[in-house]
Amino acid sequence: MIKTSSLVLALGVAVALPMPAPAQTGTEELVQVGVLDGGVTERGTQMAALELTLAEGWKTYWRAPGEAGIPPRFDWRDSHNVAAVRIHWPTPIVFDQSGFQSIGYESRLVLPVEITPAKPGNPVRLSGRIELGICRDICIPDSVTFDSALDPKAARNPAIAAALAQRPYSAAESGMRKTTCRIAPIDGGVRLTAQITMPPTGEPEVAVIEPGDPAIWASQTQHTRAGDVLTATTDLYHEGNGGFALDRSAIRITVLGRSRAVDIMGCAAP
Repeated sequence: MIKTSSLVLALGVAVALPMPAPAQTGTEELVQVGVLDGGVTERGTQMAALELTLAEGWKTYWRAPGEAGIPPRFDWRDSHNVAAVRIHWPTPIVFDQSGFQSIGYESRLVLPVEITPAKPGNPVRLSGRIELGICRDICIPDSVTFDSALDPKAARNPAIAAALAQRPYSAAESGMRKTTCRIAPIDGGVRLTAQITMPPTGEPEVAVIEPGDPAIWASQTQHTRAGDVLTATTDLYHEGNGGFALDRSAIRITVLGRSRAVDIMGCAAP
């Protein structure tokens, strides 16, 4: 059994813009997917990447796509000898889309995936489906499939290495000294205010707050900075319109700045 949050992995919840029906020409002209092979790592895992190539002017979305984005969903169930899949997301771009903020990639995305084999030493086949949104002037929901046998003797792939190098800094690498989250009730949900003590990452800065539970929706954050303290506020609502609890250790904050990005896991009480 593949150990993800579910066999169909939902990587975010977003409020998407209205999406017209796809054009009759078909979306295969707009996005294509391939699998890159990266060989075996020192940890004994198998490194690969999904390579998405988009038509000129089109983009697709990050795991937390913003209010105007469509979160990608991955289904690995047709894979063979795969016990777990870990996705290594490169730093995304922040877009302005019809007055809404969206977060994603344009032109080409090399998305590294690190695979733990169910039976080490046996062949691995990566096969599945991605449900995703692709956008230019309009947004179109799409579904693409992939299927590739991986070669454990494959050499290090430069495209995968470059994508791994584009990941955000960790909290320790960024010089982050402290992150706290204050939580206050609001009508129908809660307001989370994060204070992150770390050097600036370059204007404009955008902080993306992920609650750690796909059933909880987070609004677009509002930001202020005073010296080394970045304050980010978001409103959280449960999709079932009921009460909910937050696990502070599961909250993930990504700060996207002009010069660098930072990935922060967990936040303490003030």
